[in-house]
Amino acid sequence: MAKLTTWAARSATGQVRKGNQDAAYAGQYLVAVADGMGGHVAGDVASLEAINALADFDAETEPAELVQALSNGVAAANAAIRQRGELEPGLRTMSTTLTAMLWSGRSYGIAHIGDSRAYRLRAGQLRQLTEDHAYRNLVSGAAAIEDIAPVMSRFLDGRADRSPDLDTRQALPRDRYLLCSDGLTAVVPGTAIREELSATHGLAVIADRLIDLADSAGSPDNITVIVIDVAADDAPSIPTPVVYLGSAAARG
Repeated sequence: MAKLTTWAARSATGQVRKGNQDAAYAGQYLVAVADGMGGHVAGDVASLEAINALADFDAETEPAELVQALSNGVAAANAAIRQRGELEPGLRTMSTTLTAMLWSGRSYGIAHIGDSRAYRLRAGQLRQLTEDHAYRNLVSGAAAIEDIAPVMSRFLDGRADRSPDLDTRQALPRDRYLLCSDGLTAVVPGTAIREELSATHGLAVIADRLIDLADSAGSPDNITVIVIDVAADDAPSIPTPVVYLGSAAARG
């Protein structure tokens, strides 16, 4: 299956946190963002374990097998978090979000749990492809309650019942996609994200500008972005190197 996507990925600590609890992976077929939950112990370890386990599923995959491959990958990520907690009891409450895309030509599978996000820019229109798993979306009026609004309703923490949203979709030539942690979306409005993604700069410049926007807005959280382009024709894209970011950067 021809590889028809290219990407640029960036991660930064933001203006408040001292370390980066985000982890990300961008490879030949798989891209993923994990945001270790800052209100829990060792969010950086949880995101690292999730990304390291999921990265093993970066492989050529038939379109009909994308969802199953991602389901297996997220299960492996969750198991890795559980196993690390069993080895180190002080880490048993660690947890992370995870949003990933696995590509096969112009088909892709998407797996999502938590409040990191995936977006699609098509013909100038920006669409959020994921739904935040937060109590503010489940309980009427919760968004106005300071202690409840940021609390996640679903995430990975090693428990057996932690399952992601899974779907397969079809991209069009010249589609552009964004995976990001909430360090971007908490402080940068959708209109500004759409404007940057619509720019004609190279992907690396767009990724840098998104990070800069969040930093300039005083982002209180870590910021991670992966910008993905879909080729305009059937010519395979130039192979891109595998990159690990954030708490996973040491592996790269």
